Amino acid sequence: MKELLEAIAKALVDCPDDVHVNEVEGEKSIILELTVSKDDMGKVIGKQGRIAKAIRTVVKAAAVKENKRVSVEILQ
Repeated sequence: MKELLEAIAKALVDCPDDVHVNEVEGEKSIILELTVSKDDMGKVIGKQGRIAKAIRTVVKAAAVKENKRVSVEILQ
């Protein structure tokens, strides 16, 4: 799922080298922290958060296949 999130984010931004995904594992869930450059933040979030919501939906769908709970956080 980390690789999936990284691939999606790199396809959206202008500076794919600045895309970093940090995986934090908890007891019952996994938190994926997505970091992009300041200039690309709007491209990842989208108007009214639509792209961010779509990214979260795709990653959660992939997590369901592996019987895991995942949340995606977009950091600056």
